[in-house]
Amino acid sequence: MTTITRTEDLARFVEAAKSAPYVTIDTEFLRERTYWSKLCLIQLAIPPASTAKDNGGEAVLVDPLADGLSLEPLYELFRHKQTVKVFHAARQDLEIFHHDAGLFPDPLFDTQVAAMVCGFGEQVGYETLVRKIVRANLDKSSRFTDWSRRPLSDAQKSYALADVTHLRAIYEFLSAELTRSGRESWVKEEMAILKNPETYTTHPDEAWLKVRTRSNSPRFLAILRELARFREAYAQGKDVPRSRVFKDDAMIELASTKPETEAELNRSRLLPREARKGEIAQGILSAVKAGLGARDLPQPKREEPGKPGNPALSELLRVLLKAKADELGVASKLIASAADLDSLATGERDLPALKGWRAEMFGQDALRLVRGEIALSARDGAVCIVPAA
Repeated sequence: MTTITRTEDLARFVEAAKSAPYVTIDTEFLRERTYWSKLCLIQLAIPPASTAKDNGGEAVLVDPLADGLSLEPLYELFRHKQTVKVFHAARQDLEIFHHDAGLFPDPLFDTQVAAMVCGFGEQVGYETLVRKIVRANLDKSSRFTDWSRRPLSDAQKSYALADVTHLRAIYEFLSAELTRSGRESWVKEEMAILKNPETYTTHPDEAWLKVRTRSNSPRFLAILRELARFREAYAQGKDVPRSRVFKDDAMIELASTKPETEAELNRSRLLPREARKGEIAQGILSAVKAGLGARDLPQPKREEPGKPGNPALSELLRVLLKAKADELGVASKLIASAADLDSLATGERDLPALKGWRAEMFGQDALRLVRGEIALSARDGAVCIVPAA
């Protein structure tokens, strides 16, 4: 098991990888104590036939914590258009590279997305694909480990390498399936989303939208918005988890009690002690003040006039989605979410389900169903589309 700790060794492996049709990639990281994920290990593998002499082997570990190691050769590989970069469930890996280096691997292939297109179910896990495609079992003993600690044990190294060695056979199988079904363009559309920087950008101004609360009071929401904005900006700037600043339940309490002094902050039941003084306390009080004085009050989201929610129509759309997904052999959640269907039933049209390959496979019929142009019927135990009477 080769572990690369020197830039020149990484460059040597990358030269071999650049002559390969693809390279499989995975990372191990920590995020419990930081806002941004801390990259701790990178695993790389190329097809056995691509192994060149003295490149360190067909599968290697790269230690980004090693003194003096530059990842620039890896980023050169990411920019190399002739080699496909293969990940499984790539989003967190891509977020790390986007934050650390400001780039995305290109071209990109995500085997989780491809598996959903190929009928392996909803957000299928790597272990499942290894079992079903490679006919092997994974050693899970090192799943929960601190990847920042050195030295790594042989068990940890073996576990990490298995995440990219089996991925080669999975990629080749899924790639062939996509070619056979003519669905390569579907996966390319999804890869474009994964390579969009906005996918990984959390704007402090919008952070309040992710806080679940029962209150629809515009003033309450204004204070909540300012508190969430402060917390998000502080967490990003200090590189600490949001929950280390204060948790959502404390934020909701603060938006309700509207403290104006540190003495009032100290009456909070849910605010951590370290947040009741100093920089965080001043940030909270400033946010509450800004929310109390705000004129641009957030308005609770209401259904458009004349387009009330229709639970029965939402359920009908769910039946259509299930029928389409079964017919296509595609995971239904990849085509449309439950929220998409509910929004479609209330009249919203700017939805992922109505764009690209989703529109062709589902969205156009969904709109026809909503407009009453088609109906659903049962025939030979299956749901089918029929013209509306």
